[in-house]
Amino acid sequence: MLSSAGRRVLCVVSFCWLATFFAWGGVSVVHAASRPLVPGTGQKLENVGDDFEDPDWAYIFNGPKSSREQDGRARPPMGRSKNGRWFEGPGRGHPDLIRRVPTPPDGLEGSQGALMLATRYSGVLKRPSRENGQDDLFMHVAHRVGGVIPVSQGPSAVVRVFVPPFDRWENRTGASFGFRTTVRGINPKSGEREAIWPGLFFHFNSQTSRRVAEDSAYLIVRAGPRGNDYRGPKVEPGWWTLGMSFTPDGRVHFYASPGVDDLTEDDRIGSHYCYGYRCVQFKDVFFDVFNANNGRNWSTAWIIDDPAVYVARPRRRHIARRR
Repeated sequence: MLSSAGRRVLCVVSFCWLATFFAWGGVSVVHAASRPLVPGTGQKLENVGDDFEDPDWAYIFNGPKSSREQDGRARPPMGRSKNGRWFEGPGRGHPDLIRRVPTPPDGLEGSQGALMLATRYSGVLKRPSRENGQDDLFMHVAHRVGGVIPVSQGPSAVVRVFVPPFDRWENRTGASFGFRTTVRGINPKSGEREAIWPGLFFHFNSQTSRRVAEDSAYLIVRAGPRGNDYRGPKVEPGWWTLGMSFTPDGRVHFYASPGVDDLTEDDRIGSHYCYGYRCVQFKDVFFDVFNANNGRNWSTAWIIDDPAVYVARPRRRHIARRR
């Protein structure tokens, strides 16, 4: 048996080991106890998001769009919305069409306006690559609340998406539209904080492709714990509600449901340490529009409504309104 001095040494060593383990991202009791958080829980941040109800809503394109990812050119001042809530993605540029439109039937009660997104040159303007490409439209979050939101506060994002009839989709098998977030997570190999971009994508199977008998669509989740995309539920035309939430244990929780009703726990698709990373901070929301980038075909025209961010345990600075 250990002497009393030996037991004291063992306790000190054990405490130091546990402190080191937690400091390097080990799963603490608090992390292990985190339960999935239904997106839309808590305080809605009125200083971010949009309802598109203003008849004068407009997007200012500000000249040629950014294509830093393709040719290293960001082309400032880049696009932004008149209300200051939206901005052009510097890496790939904004969609070629960004327009307020009447809300399609069966949308949110009382909604008169929504936002249409579509693109033709999903890359360097008027230089088609003839390879699938994408453009990005970002929704300010961190910029409007004074900084990133720690996942300990339970942030989440929700959006309604109108899925058009299949005969109005671009005739191409592949991803067509994405709802994504920018978050910072702990790289499991290096221990460093790095940006990752979890999301939900609408994937189309076009009957113009071989071995596809009829048009269909389904959701894809990005990403599983090994960085793998995987198939979610089948999608039918009409309104869908999508959501992502982030909990203190560092997991991302993905939700989707047909219709415009609020999400519930029954709508959860999965919960993961995406790419094996433990998320620590939530920064922004953005939307991807994909097409063949052949210089001829427009993407599918997508319509979104009422994108919003919620915080289950908000700090006062996140509620303060910024106009």
